[in-house]
Amino acid sequence: MLTPTEVATLFRVDPKTVTRWAKAGRLTSIRTLGGHRRYRRAEVLALLAGSTRKRDE
Repeated sequence: MLTPTEVATLFRVDPKTVTRWAKAGRLTSIRTLGGHRRYRRAEVLALLAGSTRKRDE
């Protein structure tokens, strides 16, 4: 599980952007008991690989 800050670091974006992606359905988030968002590592890495491929083409 990754925090919004960790995901943002991987994509080189602001953590608020990651939250917007989750609200838009681009990423699936899981809420902790405290209400914080967490993201599945495999899903984030798959999205990262897809975005990297698009830039390379």
